[in-house]
Amino acid sequence: MGEHGDHMDVDAILTKGLKRKANGTIDDAKKVQEPSGGDVLPSTWNTRSNPSLLQKFSQKSSSLPFGQPTEFSAISGPTYITAQTLIQQVAYSLSDKIFSYSPESFDLDVAAKAWAGAETQNSNGYTTQVTSMQTRSGAGAIALGYIFSKDFDITKRHIPQSLLASSSSLHNLRSSLDQLSLLYSVANPFVAHVAAIDYAPGAFSLVTDYASALTTAEELGLGLVSSSTAYEAQHMALFSTILATILPTIHIYDGINVGRETLRVIDILNQSGLKNIHTNVLKSVLGLSKRADVETKTTTLLEAFNSELGTAYGLFEYHGHSSAEHAMVVFGSVEASLSSQVTNKLSESGEKVGVVNVRVYRPFSEEAFLKALPASVKTITVLGQVSDDAAVADASSHSNLFEDVLAAAVFSDKWSESPIVIDHKYARSETFTPTSISTILRQLTGKAVDDSERFALTSASSVEQYTFWDVEDSNGVSAPLAISKLLSTDSTMNVVLSQTHDNCIQGGTLRTDIRSSKKSIEANYPIEEADVVVVSDLKILQDVGVLKNIKQGGRLIVKLAGANDEDVEKKLFSAVRNEIQFKGLELFILDPTLSSAAEKDAQAETILVEIAFLKVAKPDALSSSQRLASINGNAEVFTEITADLEKALRQFEVPECWSEVDVHAEVRDLARTIKSSSFTGFVKEETEPAALLSTWQSAAKGLLFKEAYGTQSSLRPDLPVKTYGITVQENRRLTPLTYDRNIFHIEFDLGQSGLKYEIGEALGIHAENDIGEVDEFIKLYGLNGDDLVELPSREDSNVLDARTIFQSLVQNIDIFGKPPKRFYEALAEFADDEAERKELLALGGPEGANEFQRRAEVDTITYADILLEFKSAHPSFNDIAKIVSPMKRREYSIASSQMVNPTTVALMVVVVAWVDPKGRDRFGQATRYLSQLPIGAKVTASVKPSVMKLPAKDTAPLIMAGLGTGLAPFRAFVQYRAMQKAQGKEIGSILLYMGSRHQREEYLYGEEWEAYQDAGVITLLGRAFSRDQPQKIYIQDRMRQTIPEIIKAYIKEEGAFYLCGPTWPVPDVTEVLEEAIALDAKSLCKKVDPRKEIERLKEDLRYVLEVY
Repeated sequence: MGEHGDHMDVDAILTKGLKRKANGTIDDAKKVQEPSGGDVLPSTWNTRSNPSLLQKFSQKSSSLPFGQPTEFSAISGPTYITAQTLIQQVAYSLSDKIFSYSPESFDLDVAAKAWAGAETQNSNGYTTQVTSMQTRSGAGAIALGYIFSKDFDITKRHIPQSLLASSSSLHNLRSSLDQLSLLYSVANPFVAHVAAIDYAPGAFSLVTDYASALTTAEELGLGLVSSSTAYEAQHMALFSTILATILPTIHIYDGINVGRETLRVIDILNQSGLKNIHTNVLKSVLGLSKRADVETKTTTLLEAFNSELGTAYGLFEYHGHSSAEHAMVVFGSVEASLSSQVTNKLSESGEKVGVVNVRVYRPFSEEAFLKALPASVKTITVLGQVSDDAAVADASSHSNLFEDVLAAAVFSDKWSESPIVIDHKYARSETFTPTSISTILRQLTGKAVDDSERFALTSASSVEQYTFWDVEDSNGVSAPLAISKLLSTDSTMNVVLSQTHDNCIQGGTLRTDIRSSKKSIEANYPIEEADVVVVSDLKILQDVGVLKNIKQGGRLIVKLAGANDEDVEKKLFSAVRNEIQFKGLELFILDPTLSSAAEKDAQAETILVEIAFLKVAKPDALSSSQRLASINGNAEVFTEITADLEKALRQFEVPECWSEVDVHAEVRDLARTIKSSSFTGFVKEETEPAALLSTWQSAAKGLLFKEAYGTQSSLRPDLPVKTYGITVQENRRLTPLTYDRNIFHIEFDLGQSGLKYEIGEALGIHAENDIGEVDEFIKLYGLNGDDLVELPSREDSNVLDARTIFQSLVQNIDIFGKPPKRFYEALAEFADDEAERKELLALGGPEGANEFQRRAEVDTITYADILLEFKSAHPSFNDIAKIVSPMKRREYSIASSQMVNPTTVALMVVVVAWVDPKGRDRFGQATRYLSQLPIGAKVTASVKPSVMKLPAKDTAPLIMAGLGTGLAPFRAFVQYRAMQKAQGKEIGSILLYMGSRHQREEYLYGEEWEAYQDAGVITLLGRAFSRDQPQKIYIQDRMRQTIPEIIKAYIKEEGAFYLCGPTWPVPDVTEVLEEAIALDAKSLCKKVDPRKEIERLKEDLRYVLEVY
């Protein structure tokens, strides 16, 4: 393999790393010559799976309007859109980062990813980063780590962080949401847009799950806001983001129906409008008292929100009779939408019923809830969702919503006699229609209900309704998408498109409903009386009661290939024939084999279905065939198919004998419709393209012909932050050699690097793995360290980074890092030995939790250890690069001021070291790397902002508490204040408290502190050496001994307090500060809540923690 010197030559040959596009191009305005050889990798969205010349209007995602991608700039004003796209637009516009926990087929983030890929700027002036996360135990930890990371840009602390997820993820996100709630006073505003979707165990279908969100919000103290319809989805996503400035908030919406319907929304806000309203509404709480509770703040925000938009949203919204005696309380999208419409219609006919839609469940304002209810109400029925049928049957359990309503009603003095409160529980798997909701409401009044009676909200004269039934792999499956798109071009009409996928019927069945009306349509339920039904696969009629959803005298189109009239009767089984006759349906047969165009091109069958539908349902629209041709075909093909239509489509004369019932035939009570089990068909397995393994020859070509190959050289192309090359000029140990802790001071010469840093910021060190350990791993694993590899960049998969294997293991791949559970799962796929595969899967699953914990925390196992332990699991190096995490930079508080030392930057670091159970010396990768650097060594570094900022006034006192290496930023503070004093400027007092174990061994920068004290820069030096005397003395003890000085500097002179170091002393140190606040208030005869005062000081940046 060669000596280490050879490896360094490799680095030199590769300059600083090669970076090129996977297709050989670079992002540049000018065109470059393409290299010979090699195909351009196509986009999967635009790849055609057949050689048809037709433009196929295929669905890219059911969450997109008409299944098609939407330009970000096009989302404004009257637009056909989906609620899910609008929610992503709000999140993308206002967020710093979006964390997506979207199951693969749910596509909760598909629009946001496309916008980020196009580098669309958000309202803050940069591209929102959309990060896809896996839903597993501990989900949310990465999002939490980002928000509270030392690497976080503190100037973005006011910018919301958003999460996209389904309610099925809430269980795994719970622990992170709990931690976030506890630390929210120092966090970004955080909003989770949650689609109420989960898989029901044993039901083989998706269910609308609000119960998880209700429980999570109640138990963790989160805000919870619901969208009732797609029309208000953008508004509620925006309001939830605003509410997140007060408390972490969940915005929940129906992700099965409401979230995916395509419809026209008139008053869509563009990004600028969203930003303006967000800014203006937040101003409304500025005038509120700091002591205002969450309910008051929420109410104020909603009032300001309504004022800005001209809307009338309420925390609770009442619909129905003004003197209702029976009221229902509901939460959820479809539940709220249907209940309000049904109640309004019933009350118009004199029924004394009403409904309260809960828009903001948390915080639950009892005052607002009671205000919404009429005083005439005698019975309150809570439509409360619970997990399953077992919970519905369990009389001892109640829904979350019921308990809040009961408490509000029982303890209210609004009624002389409290109304009866009933918990009408329903399982997540239950779906609602106008008929089922009206049944519940009528039962409240004690009236008899006819189960066969259908309750209609829409009028047949005002709404046209069409339903298409097809199987997933049909040639004409995309026909209803193109038809709905065509109908939407009529600006006088409002079109609503909704789809249901059921992969458990006929290998994947798709139902598409299209409604069209001159008025806006709010109908989040399947069509029950269609004007026209199209059935493209006869087998569907065997499993679904399709004809139950067609109106009396409606029209039915059935696609039957090569069927004469006699075949039609044979292929339609008796129950279907009976239904056609009983309902007086007009039957049309579509035979694709009679179209020459469809025979030549199977894809033309889609157009045949479209034109046949228009011929039957909307003959006048046939004149718009050219417009339809522009959507998914060409004029020539449309002309040909139109000419074939007379042969391919015929009306079938329904014989009278079809009314005869076959008494011997099996009669199956088929369901009216299908249940949604997915949002797409079965996924065909595709082979993942292997990473590219390059050669020295190809690397040489890349260097020699840079323009042709799109080659770029950069210092560290694998790193997402701006980096600088700096040089070690001093590296000295601060603790004795005999002491068990190696704490050292390291100083770098900035040279011509251009690195700039502010006081209190941190230096990110991009460390390298130990060369000896890398060589050993390469030898044991059987790799050739000199082989070149081209792997997709972590930041852009279209960009390839060229490295040797040795260089990758030294600089890029965290091969000696701590592996997570998912690594065991990934490695199991490569295991040839069944026993090893099972062991790896167990370690990655819940059953191996204890063993995994032992390996991680006791044995401190690394990726390399596992790869060498499981011999039969031997992934290639390219696969190793995929399943092993990249190395991360390590940040250290800067212990110098560039104002004082313009050409250097200093750090104080402690080497992390331990011995594992096998007796091996283990070290923290970055601290060991730094401690061994010789004078003159080159280091790659970057700068990270910090919360540690000096007060704006130089005369403001500084109270600083640092434990161990936590003193580092305070050295910079003191250096700067000393320089100001030397310049003759007035500076505030400095109280420095420091803590360590022993003065003799760990008096870090002790001589400097004493010199600064002698010079009058440091006012008070509180030294706590915990183990130098029989009784332990900690930093909080020294602070408590000097409370008068703290009161003077912190309270009287309005100083700022800083704590840097481990987290454990935070409660004790904070307690001392609270004591000081209480003593001062008592001396002034004031009543002050010390805890709330600390919160105020946090907001004023006068209580700053940087703990780890």
